[in-house]
Amino acid sequence: MPATTSVETAPPGGGTPPPRARRGLSGRGGTALGLGSAVLYLSLIVLIPLAAVVWRSQERGIGYFWDAVTTPDAWAALTLTIGASFVVAVINLVMGTVIAWVLVRDRFPGKAVVDTLIDLPFALPTIVAGLVLLALYGPNSPLGLDLAYSRAGVVLALLFVTLPFVVRTVQPVLLELDADMEQAAASLGAGSLQIFRRIILPNLVPAMLSGTALAFARSMAEIGSVVLISGNLPFKTQVASVYIFGQIETDNPIGAAATSTVLLVVALVTLLALDLLQRWGSRRG
Repeated sequence: MPATTSVETAPPGGGTPPPRARRGLSGRGGTALGLGSAVLYLSLIVLIPLAAVVWRSQERGIGYFWDAVTTPDAWAALTLTIGASFVVAVINLVMGTVIAWVLVRDRFPGKAVVDTLIDLPFALPTIVAGLVLLALYGPNSPLGLDLAYSRAGVVLALLFVTLPFVVRTVQPVLLELDADMEQAAASLGAGSLQIFRRIILPNLVPAMLSGTALAFARSMAEIGSVVLISGNLPFKTQVASVYIFGQIETDNPIGAAATSTVLLVVALVTLLALDLLQRWGSRRG
């Protein structure tokens, strides 16, 4: 019998097929290297520091942890921070969506400038933002509106630093929406409100929720923009981040770690709830 020889099929256009060993980093080796690098980086930057904070908060037991977070000043700071962050998140949910809609669907002079200014809170140091807000809405306000050393001033500062989150998550979704679906619905007699409720809104909800959750988590961690305009009045305008800083200064790192752990847990629960909502929404879709 004649010997059987293996013949490799040449690709169209001639040439020899590339050897299997030259598949680049898309094989198992490349995947393992990329995954290992990502896990190592996240561990060094995020997981290990967070674990250290949680461990430090439990250093003297759960009883000391509970006492540290339920002192009147700590509880007042946590209540104000979480409550103000919730209010800011709701306002961002509505107004961030409106701003994104205007930037995508409307045309007006200076639109490019407004679109650029949306990202200003990301680039501007937050302590500078606090100074600007104090100058505009402080005791010597040129607008005649004094919000300094009040909870309204805290909300205003948090609104400033969290402005881009909902806008920048909703805006790309609006840009990618198929206008033919809206035109088809309009040709079948659907009104503007019905088109928005049945076609546009279901596509926007995941992005709206993502931006809202990010704004909520960011608000709980803010210190730079609120430290000046709030006045840091205990039981009134002192947010949790300023309280934690004060505990560090008074040589109480365990109390600071305990309060930080509460904020961390609230942020994680918020993000996990958002993930569950998105998974539920994708299954229904």
